[in-house]
Amino acid sequence: MSTDRLTRLNAQLQRELGILCESHIRPVMPGVLITVTGVEIASNLRNANVFVSVYGAPGDDQRALALLRSQRHLLQAGLAQKVIMKYTPVLNFKLDGTAARADRVMNILKELNLPDDAEAGDGNADVPAEPANE
Repeated sequence: MSTDRLTRLNAQLQRELGILCESHIRPVMPGVLITVTGVEIASNLRNANVFVSVYGAPGDDQRALALLRSQRHLLQAGLAQKVIMKYTPVLNFKLDGTAARADRVMNILKELNLPDDAEAGDGNADVPAEPANE
């Protein structure tokens, strides 16, 4: 299968799963934001890894992941109604730690007290000025 088709299918599955999570998962866990950050479907279209990020209180990420895994059949059935495919892929939910790692890096940078680019000038302090044409 072409990679362009897989890329489009991944994006469509991501959109539809986001909508399904909004309607089926959010009412069960109010105050917790679950975002479908990516989908990687296998080339045979039988399995799909669904990457989610969870924003909420500590421990909500594991509870949300357990809820998603328990509601997998319901989400697959909803997906089968929205996206017409010969086989509906089996969904495998995984936590996406990208946002947490980015927050950690930002906190480390804040602790270093590095000057911002705006405060440091125009950022061209190391570039020598060009001589004027006379």
